[in-house]
Amino acid sequence: MDAAARDVIDRAGYGEFFAHNTGHSIGIEVHEDPRFSPDDHTVLAPGMLLTVEPGIYLPELGGVRIEDVVLVTPEGAEVLYSMPKTVLLTGTA
Repeated sequence: MDAAARDVIDRAGYGEFFAHNTGHSIGIEVHEDPRFSPDDHTVLAPGMLLTVEPGIYLPELGGVRIEDVVLVTPEGAEVLYSMPKTVLLTGTA
């Protein structure tokens, strides 16, 4: 999962601004292992509940990180909770 997210971000030209994990599992605690990073090689399996939350942070501008909650199913994945991905500019700094 992490590699797929990093590939999209790299191809968009923002790879150097993505310096953290892509997401994590959810269980008894909201933040549980595995945490999806370049060093993680977890094989996703049906029944796993996880987040997908890549974020990009631009120097002197800021950034955003939106967390979607996903259930891994035998058929693939079901997004249980997702936030809109549109950008709304409210003014200038």
